[in-house]
This record gives sequence, structure tokens and C-alpha cells, in this order.
Amino acid sequence: MKILMILLAAVFVLSACGNDESQTQDNQGANDTEHMQHDASGKLPEGLQEADDPEFPPGSKAIIQADHMEGMKGAEATIVGAFDTYAYEVTYTPTNGGKHVDHHRWVIQEELKEANEHPLEPGIEATLEAEHMEGMKGATAIVEKAEDTTVYMVDYTSTATGEEVKNHKWLTEEELAQLRE
Repeated sequence: MKILMILLAAVFVLSACGNDESQTQDNQGANDTEHMQHDASGKLPEGLQEADDPEFPPGSKAIIQADHMEGMKGAEATIVGAFDTYAYEVTYTPTNGGKHVDHHRWVIQEELKEANEHPLEPGIEATLEAEHMEGMKGATAIVEKAEDTTVYMVDYTSTATGEEVKNHKWLTEEELAQLRE
């Protein structure tokens, strides 16, 4: 058990050097750990509209209920931005030859090459323009699920590593809970 803990700590330290994050999926298509390409710049896709009246306004705090990445679930988040769009759960094979990714949550309408103002239906193929994970940009994805929702970009401290994660994209309202004081 001690060896396992040491190996895990080494993996976290090495992945932090490359500015990568680990990701796991919190749904039926659970994946093994994948490397995130975390973009701390907060750059938003062109055409993304701020939410008029979000449940969690920018600057507010919330508790993360999702576990897209290790150390995310239960972490206190600071809301950086709230945006009204369509969020998609997608399945794809990375362009870099990486492991097939089932049910990745979330990419948004503005991160799909073929998207317009109407949502894409489940089963449709689309080209990813997002760079959340290595090999994501340019990959052909199958839309598994589409939601008309508010998505949030958040900052939080990983409960697994204690490292700050800046501008994580994306969480939905259902994946956040009110902070209890």
C-alpha cells in the first residue's frame, strides 16, 4: 500500500510538471485516468454568451458534485464564468493515438466544428475543437447526449493533490451545489 501511495504521488508530481491534469469520467462509460491539457488562460470559444441570470454567478462559491477529474468531487469552487449554451457528452478516439474516450463530459456547442445555433442530436458525428485533453482537438466524436444548460468555468483546489486548478471547463448547474456556511 505504501508503494502504491508513493507511485501515485510521483505520478501527480510528474503530471504537474507538464501542466496536465488527470481525468476520470463519472458516468456509465467510466474511463481510466486520461491526461488533461489544462488551459489556465481562461480563453473562451468564439461566440460563447454569458448567462443572464445563472444559479451560480461569477465570483460566487459552490461545491463540486462531479468527479470528471480526481480530486474534484467535494472541492470548493469559485465560479469564474457562467455561460448559456448546449453541453455535449461525447465519445471519441484521440488524434494522438491515445486510448478511446467514452462519454467525456463536457464539450460545448462553440467547441464543435459542425455546430450552429441548433443542438446536435445524439448519434451525430462532430469534429472537436476543444483542447481539454491531449488529442482532443480535431478528433471525430459521436454525440452521446446534449443538454441546453448553463455551463461554468471554475477555479478549485484538488482534494487529491492540494494543487490549484484554474479555469476548469466545464461543469453544469446539476454538478454544483450551494456552499453551506
